[in-house]
Amino acid sequence: MNGLIVTTMIGNWKRTIGCILFCTCSLLLEAHVVFHRRQALTLRFSPQEAPVVHTAFDLFCSDYRAVFGQDVRLDKDAVVCVGTLGVDPAMEQWLDPATLQTLRLHREAFAWKVTDGKLYIAGSDRRGTAYGLLQLSRFIGVSPWVWWADVRPEQRESLTLEEGFTKVEYPSVRYRGIFVNDEDWGLTPWSWQTFEPSAQEGRIGPKTHARIFELLLRLRANTFWPAMHTCSVPFYKVPGNRETADRYGILVGTSHCEPMMRNTNAEWDRTARGSYDYVHNRDSVLAFWEERVKELAGSDNIYTLGIRGEHDSKMLGAETVEEQKAALDGVLRDQRAMLARWVHPDMTRVPQVFIPYKEVLDVYKAGLEVPDDVALMWCDDNYGYIRHFPDSAERARKGGNGMYYHLSYWGRPHDYLWLATQHPAMVYTQMRRAYDKGVRNSWIMNVGDIKPGEYLLELCMDMAWNLSSIEDSEQGLDRHLQQWLAASFGDACAMELLPVWKEYYRLAYIRKPEFMGNTRTEEKDPSFKVVCDLPWSQGEIEGRLADYRRIEEKVKKLRSTLPPSLLNAWFQLVEYPVCAAAAMNRKCLYAQLARHGLAGWEQSDAAYAEIVRLTEHYNALEKGKWHRMMDHQPRRLPVFDPPVRTKAAGPLAQETPWSVVYNGRDYQAYQGQRPVCYGMGYEAGAIHLEKGSSVTYRVPVGRAKGLTLELALAPNHPVEGRQLRYAVSVDGGQPQVVDYHTEGRSEEWKMNVIRNQALRQTQHPVEGQEAAQVTITALDEGVVIDQLRCRTSDFLRP
Repeated sequence: MNGLIVTTMIGNWKRTIGCILFCTCSLLLEAHVVFHRRQALTLRFSPQEAPVVHTAFDLFCSDYRAVFGQDVRLDKDAVVCVGTLGVDPAMEQWLDPATLQTLRLHREAFAWKVTDGKLYIAGSDRRGTAYGLLQLSRFIGVSPWVWWADVRPEQRESLTLEEGFTKVEYPSVRYRGIFVNDEDWGLTPWSWQTFEPSAQEGRIGPKTHARIFELLLRLRANTFWPAMHTCSVPFYKVPGNRETADRYGILVGTSHCEPMMRNTNAEWDRTARGSYDYVHNRDSVLAFWEERVKELAGSDNIYTLGIRGEHDSKMLGAETVEEQKAALDGVLRDQRAMLARWVHPDMTRVPQVFIPYKEVLDVYKAGLEVPDDVALMWCDDNYGYIRHFPDSAERARKGGNGMYYHLSYWGRPHDYLWLATQHPAMVYTQMRRAYDKGVRNSWIMNVGDIKPGEYLLELCMDMAWNLSSIEDSEQGLDRHLQQWLAASFGDACAMELLPVWKEYYRLAYIRKPEFMGNTRTEEKDPSFKVVCDLPWSQGEIEGRLADYRRIEEKVKKLRSTLPPSLLNAWFQLVEYPVCAAAAMNRKCLYAQLARHGLAGWEQSDAAYAEIVRLTEHYNALEKGKWHRMMDHQPRRLPVFDPPVRTKAAGPLAQETPWSVVYNGRDYQAYQGQRPVCYGMGYEAGAIHLEKGSSVTYRVPVGRAKGLTLELALAPNHPVEGRQLRYAVSVDGGQPQVVDYHTEGRSEEWKMNVIRNQALRQTQHPVEGQEAAQVTITALDEGVVIDQLRCRTSDFLRP
């Protein structure tokens, strides 16, 4: 007997039978905890609990009513008992010593225990208790996206927690959260014009933030960086925002160019204060920071230290790296003195972070001394490849290490603000390596407008909460994605949808929808603004169109199997991203064929119209709830425009005549550590090759004298030192050592991140055998082999 009781009572006789069944099963399961539709749930918690626990209780009450149609009543003799150590003395009597010890060792931990027919939920602190209570919402089938994606929970007759059930959880990463950024085309207009109408343009108010913070609570996150651009009213300039964060237990921080909780972009007044220049206008800059620090005394904040320019630019008043270093030394001293004066005299009690982003990383590497109790927050290259991992000295710091990571980005070489298509395997492996290298203090994800990045955000927050909950393998990632889909659409649908979703990410890994115009942003050369051909042959184009057609047709077929209550969630989470990406590819690729006279323009025109139709439908969902949230033309870049009818100036690209192409996982043998494939790559076959390990491929060469090898690798950055190298040898010959790291924002780096491949070629002599043994050895950490492409010749190429 598993305690799941489902009865349908139509008419008095069925109602009677249902009651008999329930009473009989209740006697059999009297020591279990049963949630059911026939009576209200009783719950106990102290009125002395923190506001965030009361907030979580209100959310759970709503969730329980949605699932079981019953209220939750407060009762001293309750079925569910909730409490926080140090607040509710009874908690220590309910839990065993081992569980209590675990809770005392970890921040934000919670424990569940079923004993004597009661469920006890204990938190090590206020957030732990809130997470533990909202975990019960997950258990009864309420998705964290119940509001943000309209994932309506299934109504149930009953659910059972068996006697003796226990659960103890605590976070892997201390501060876990999001940065709402580049909000110009989604969150901001939706908030102030639709969800929370205001006469003040760009106002994102407490009603909106309450929904954001609810999502963070449900995802077991605790940190928020508010929107920072001038299109939005600064967070602390809107009454009620600060109080809402406190009510939801959310720590508020700020980005790399917003020190001391100030939104410099929108709050610095040049007319009144002069230049935002610490070197030449120090008193005015310090007064600007101190106003906010005094205002926030008593709130939960993570203070960003340092200084950059007003608009994500380098600091003013210091030109050379040495001048910037001298200025930052003074900045750090002044800022910490200010925090000691207004927040807490013990600096180890004040959460602080220093973010070596862009040019600040050069200053840090030049010897800038950051106080040991300050966390160092590292960054990716804006395209998902982490630029710096902590070395042994940085890992030993008391303040720890954090990561600022992009799931959405505005900037060079091209934005990706529309659809969230970072490959989950890339995100997982990058953040997993960061964690293994000691990045455990904070993970902040740049999520743009939150939507449509729902899955990637939950993946990151699940990792940050409990890294070991996702098995470190391709199967583990597949299982996580399938479980996420099942939580919204059921097991049967999720099983069929999994290969569709994997293909969606694979195709976008080759080329993101936003990159399909072959244009660049923020480039001086006007030719980069003109939509033009991608370097693909007719066969490659037709193959890609067919791949998108298959997944689009599957999505439309699966939609017909869903109940009406899930169709709006389905459109947001599945249909819009898949079908809009397919339409963007049709628009751009049919236009490319049409420029060469190989297709009619009407197919490209129809695809553009389909993107518009899909977006209009998105914004009309839920009776206009999401009006203005989705914009298919962020920044109004050329790639988003209707197709322009032109003729090609040159011929269509021809496919490169490789004699054989291997995926990384097609190796014949390996030495050292077995390579791991997570499903990343052009054909989902990229392998992660650990330092010192090697793989061997058998390449047919016939009677050829020369062999050209092109290795396509994930464009990672060096993990340690300044090099990223592999060695390649043929038939045991002298290895050729190849370094493929890039510097800064070089042209090669731009090409690499757009196509998600770094390319290197080597030539090798071969003679007298039918096949050659090609061995590739990783000489540094971070080597990821996507594909090996081979071509033979009658001579050795110079």
